[in-house]
Amino acid sequence: MVAWAVSRQELLKQLLTDPRVSKDPRQHWPAWINGEISPEWPLITWVAVENMFTAYGADHRRLRTLVSKAFTARRSAALRPRIEQICADLLDRLAATAPGETVDLREGYAYPLPIQVISELFGLDDEGLRERMRRVVDSIFHTSAEPEEVTATFTEMYAVLEALVAIKREKPGDDLTSGLIAVREEESDSRLSEKELVDTLALMLSAGHETTVNLLDNAIHALLTHPEQLEHVRAGRASWDDVIEETLRHSAPVANLPLRYAVEDIELDSGVVLRKGDAILAAYAAAGRDPQVHGEGADRFDVTRAVKTHLAFGHGVHLCVGAPLARMEAAIALPALFERFPGLALAVRQDELEPVESFISHGHRALPARLS
Repeated sequence: MVAWAVSRQELLKQLLTDPRVSKDPRQHWPAWINGEISPEWPLITWVAVENMFTAYGADHRRLRTLVSKAFTARRSAALRPRIEQICADLLDRLAATAPGETVDLREGYAYPLPIQVISELFGLDDEGLRERMRRVVDSIFHTSAEPEEVTATFTEMYAVLEALVAIKREKPGDDLTSGLIAVREEESDSRLSEKELVDTLALMLSAGHETTVNLLDNAIHALLTHPEQLEHVRAGRASWDDVIEETLRHSAPVANLPLRYAVEDIELDSGVVLRKGDAILAAYAAAGRDPQVHGEGADRFDVTRAVKTHLAFGHGVHLCVGAPLARMEAAIALPALFERFPGLALAVRQDELEPVESFISHGHRALPARLS
């Protein structure tokens, strides 16, 4: 499968808001329509779901409006005290580490915070389902997975989410799943279908977890490898919001996001023509370091940078609805970590760190550190 990778920030913004660009393979991707995409294709989950992530036009507006009824700003803001408590508990657990012992900050801090938050947002109390959900998320972002893993993950994802919906139908609560079920059961021609309900949960699960894990991972890594930037924050020359936005620009949590499709021929200013049906890949990580926007120092991590524009959460009608929640988690978790452990340092050389095995997810397999 061939796709155009768009890495220039302004061009990407242009295409993300162009009505001639769709995210619906069922309408606008000939390879999908003609049955050329195998169920074993590693990216199948990213195009096969039916939710606002893969919707186009009026259908997207319908789904986003319905989801907004359940995923409200009030519901996200109400999580702040729990996020603070989860961070405190994780930091206490890290503090119990024997002096000089190495800890994995991805596994011990960046990972468990978002999975706990998304579980509470979903109203997921069952530990067995939580563990199954974690394995599903890991596999979805493993884009080099073997065909057997791909098909098994797709099946398991639906099994977990359908079990969650069944639980919440029987015992609804003040959570996102119950809210979406209520929207599903409204007497309206525009209501969610059962598949759209489950696929919307799948979207919230994948987008609401891995992106925040990588945002925390990459921010911690950047500050530990650029101590002068951490000093800017401690001296008041930059804020934690500056750290978050520069991390999103410099190391976008999602490097590349599949897929979009040309609804008709699109001629670009460069003279390149995207033909009707061509697949388009949004290269967010590359766009964040576009030298046409950020100059020769685009690859440099600098929290004092005046212009930190990025597309890490998308742009236009598909702007991530969970972006405020991800930013809030980072704004709580990062200062809490560095205030609790002011002597925090990497336990390995930077060149020993390994990236996650994905061309979508942008983070580290592990982030070994010493607390003091």
